[in-house]
This record gives sequence, structure tokens and C-alpha cells, in this order.
Amino acid sequence: MPITFRFVILLILSIFFLSSCGTPKVQTITKTVRDTVYIKEIHQLENEQYVSAKIRGYEMNDEFYPAYGQDSRVKFLIMHYTALNNDKSLEVLSQREVSAHYVVNDLRDDVIHILVSEDQRSWHAGVSFWNGRNNLNDSSIGIEIVNQGFTENQGQMFFFEFPSYQIQKVGLLARNIIERHGIEPQNVLAHSDVAPGRKYDPGALFPWEELYREFGVGAWFEYHHYFEFLSQYPYEKQNQKEFITDVQNALKLYGYNISITGEWDEQTKKVIQAFQLHFRPANYNGTMDADTWAILRSLNLKYRTKV
Repeated sequence: MPITFRFVILLILSIFFLSSCGTPKVQTITKTVRDTVYIKEIHQLENEQYVSAKIRGYEMNDEFYPAYGQDSRVKFLIMHYTALNNDKSLEVLSQREVSAHYVVNDLRDDVIHILVSEDQRSWHAGVSFWNGRNNLNDSSIGIEIVNQGFTENQGQMFFFEFPSYQIQKVGLLARNIIERHGIEPQNVLAHSDVAPGRKYDPGALFPWEELYREFGVGAWFEYHHYFEFLSQYPYEKQNQKEFITDVQNALKLYGYNISITGEWDEQTKKVIQAFQLHFRPANYNGTMDADTWAILRSLNLKYRTKV
């Protein structure tokens, strides 16, 4: 190969190498087609940024970074509503002692707000528990969705709907987070799941089944299992201690924080209500019935491998 030609090839390769090793810019690129928001993922380069100690007089050698034996600290994705309008939501979540990683507004636009870096702990879950873990701020990402929450009339809650274009944003954002962190379906949660009775968000009108079917986000039951279990509901035993204990154990198996008392006590009612808000929102009165029981059994069969 002539020297001049080899020089040109090397020059081109050098330019390509240098351009590919530049410092990545933090940005979000989106487009909207028929109210569907498309979020372009930002891929990290080989010389990705990381946080480490800096000690005067010593070199932090990163020749063996990254080690193979590691995974994401993030195990849970928790959905909330803000119960405030857009401006107030962003003000409260950015300037007070409460926060979230992301805020999804209720505007027909292509904007998603990031308030806390995913590698940092945001203060969104509070006192919380799921499947043996508590203090879920330590191991979760929180998405706050701008929504007015609910109004109350004569002890009954009336929740506000979520516009379809907002759910498109939530679905795409959640799917992106789940894929990058390897979050399991049964660990995509409502705030009410991890704090039953204390929190009700994102409420009875949040479309969990739509997120599951259209975006592959979260858990949902199989209807053929549901109908099979529905036919097996033991009506004659529903107030017996053995059956109540079985229900409490099934709720605990799925992930809820519940004490096994063998009684339809207040804590059990709150947990059942949280379960119903997520999986049977047509009626969330906190009473175990055949419908709720069949859904619970179906979910444990699908995600917990035993019933």
C-alpha cells in the first residue's frame, strides 16, 4: 500500500476515534407523532463518567473498570400522582424536602422533567415496604405524574383521569427505566402498594393494564388463570380463620407488608384495598371477594411460582 494512501486512512481513522471519544452531552431528544412521545436513549461511551474517591498523591487506576460482578442498585419503580398542578408540582418537588427522579406533566407536549439523577436517592416513597425490603427510597426510581388525585364526598373517593398523551409519556419512560435496570414486572408499583392506607396514588383510574399490554410495563394476571380460580372460591369458608390466614399469606407472598392474624382486621383491609386499587379498581372497598381472590391467586401463580 502506498505511503500516502496509508497516511490518509490513518488520518481518517484518527479523526473518527477522536470524535467518538468526546465527552457525551446530557440531553433529551424527543419527537411527537400523533401524540406519541418517542424518547431517544443516550448511550454511554466506553469512557463513561463514574464517581470515585480522589486522594491527593494517589492515582485511582481504572484499568479494570467496570468489574463484571455488578448490577443496578435500582430494584423498584414506583408511580405517584402529585395532587397538584404542573407549576406547583415542580416547585414542591424541586424546592422542598420531597422529590422524585422524574415528573411527567399533564400537557400535550414532548417534555419529561428530570429532577434527580437516577444514581441518586430521591425522597419519594417515605415509610415503605415491598417483598422483604423497607425504606424503598434506597432502591427505587420514583415517577411523579401531574394529576389532581381525588376529591372526597361522603367518605367516597373520586379520582381524576389521566389523559392518553400523558400515559404515552409514562409508558415510554417506564419501559426505558425497566429495560436499563432490569426491574422485574412485580416490582413496578403504586405508592399505595408500598404504603397501604397511608397513600392512594396513583389511584383507581391509573391504567395499569394498558401499561402492561401496550408498553410491557408492570405485572398483570392471565385471564384463563383468573376464571379457573374464580370457580374455586370457597364462599362457605370466607370468614373462617384458616381462609383469612391463607389470604394474608397470599398477600404477603406477592409482596405486601401484612401481619398474619387470621382476622379481617384494619391492616388487612388496607392491604386488600391497595391491591384492589392496582388490580381491581372497579371496587376498592378493602373486602376480600371472589374476584379479588382469583386475581391474587393468578398473580402469585404467574410471578411468585406458588399459590
